Amino acid sequence: MSLDVKHLKPQIGSAVSVAKSALLQDEVIHGILDLLEQRGVLVFPRIGLSDAEQLALTDRLGTRVNYTRRVPGGNEAEPDVYRITLDPKLNPQPEYVQGTFFWHMDGLNSDVPPPKATVLSARRVSSRGGQTEFASTYAAYEYLAAEDKRELAELKVVHMLLSSMRRVVQDPTAEELERWSIPPVKTHPLVWQRQTGRKSLIIGSSADHVVGMPYADGRALLTRLVEWAAQPDFSYTHQWQEGDLVIWDNTGTLHRVRPYARDSGRTMHRTTIAGSEAVN
Repeated sequence: MSLDVKHLKPQIGSAVSVAKSALLQDEVIHGILDLLEQRGVLVFPRIGLSDAEQLALTDRLGTRVNYTRRVPGGNEAEPDVYRITLDPKLNPQPEYVQGTFFWHMDGLNSDVPPPKATVLSARRVSSRGGQTEFASTYAAYEYLAAEDKRELAELKVVHMLLSSMRRVVQDPTAEELERWSIPPVKTHPLVWQRQTGRKSLIIGSSADHVVGMPYADGRALLTRLVEWAAQPDFSYTHQWQEGDLVIWDNTGTLHRVRPYARDSGRTMHRTTIAGSEAVN
């Protein structure tokens, strides 16, 4: 069974039409994985998956992983489904979700390879804000000038959760600083050469500074690269409708959500596909 595909932006994003009943077929799964590698972000408009259906799709696409057990939003009925919400009754620590208001990749501060992909479905949407934006870090590298590629080739960047959280909380408490320091600090290459031979940039809000460069210079460089990656041809903004499903390559894209009110009701259900390629 072939997929009905419409490309959304020049370098990123495709809308996919497929019957829910066919979603787990081998041909469809292979087509989704191939398209994900090529396009970075796949949108399945209003397909309306249940948690069980989303988990089944996640398991067919790769190995399921849960790396958010220590933060609010878990689901006892489906422990590998993470509810993304600012509802204070469900999430008393909103800073983790608010941290996603800034461009980032997931899992850069973990001892395991970053997640390969994220599967996200919209259960309730916000009437204002709440769009999710994506930017291709493959395209961002590919279209750099040759001179820039040479300058970036050997640079290393220190990544830490604290860098992300400082953008959210103005005056963190000692307890917050301790909590945000739990994940390890990691040093990654700025340019990630993949096993396929493709190269991408490792940037985003967790990137604190460039090794061996003055802080101001390194942070200015990192900011310029994020701005470059987010240019219109390399980026896509998804306006959610209830029932939408979006899958994105976490290792080849940045993502962020536009701010929305805590009482908006916006609720997303996320599952995650484990990565198999360490950053080196």
